Amino acid sequence: MTSAPELIVTQDGPVAHLRLNRPDKRNSLNTAFWRDFPAALRALDAPGTVRAAVLSGAGPAFCAGMDVAVFSESASFCLDSGRARDAFISMGRALLATVAAIEQVRFPVIAAIHGACVGGGMEIAAACDLRYATADAQFRIEEINIGIMADLGNLQRVPRLLPQGIARELAFTGATLTGARAAAYGFVNEALADADAVLARALETARLIATKSPLAVRASKDALNYSRDHGIADSLDRGMVMNAAVLDAADLAESFRARGERRQPVYRDLAPLPGADEA
Repeated sequence: MTSAPELIVTQDGPVAHLRLNRPDKRNSLNTAFWRDFPAALRALDAPGTVRAAVLSGAGPAFCAGMDVAVFSESASFCLDSGRARDAFISMGRALLATVAAIEQVRFPVIAAIHGACVGGGMEIAAACDLRYATADAQFRIEEINIGIMADLGNLQRVPRLLPQGIARELAFTGATLTGARAAAYGFVNEALADADAVLARALETARLIATKSPLAVRASKDALNYSRDHGIADSLDRGMVMNAAVLDAADLAESFRARGERRQPVYRDLAPLPGADEA
């Protein structure tokens, strides 16, 4: 698979690995990232063959947040007119769409975090389905430390993953949350000794997910994301409709057959998305 130099994308069977590859910049998010990352996710999703993906960072950090060059390159930050403010909103919505792409692909995305995971990096991690981190990883809502409000998910997704008091403490003070403490609060699934152990654990989980019915996993991800943002009754009703829509007799039969034969079930891939042949 072809990869942008600053984003390395590989696929091993049903498991994909996306690696941020600007180690000298601690994988700070430049203009190319906001263009290439969602395109890479969509390209992985289109054929229906990827069942789980891991997102990691090369070098000493997972992601140090927004590259300051993005701010200096953008005339939109001079908000002295209605047109400039309109352009700023359009740019912001494009950034929001990049982060949301993690939630929109049909497979779970697992963040493997070490070192700094701050600002935009924390917002990307929060959008992932699972997070593994080193015990000494540093999570921080960095925006408050540079005089701005976080607006890509640290004030929306993070408070759904951390206790409200802790999320507000981070948002108001810009304090650092370690990987060990993040695991204790449930923001991180597990804190491990080092980056190699984190990546190995994330890939292990991805391979386990890949053994399950991709249709059931895709529907479960959709239901979990929907229920996070809606009430219980509404979410239960939508979940019932979703299950009726995607319940696959062949998958169910294969599951019971595999149990009887004491083997792993073998499920078909998801259908390709429309236009996947041109992707």
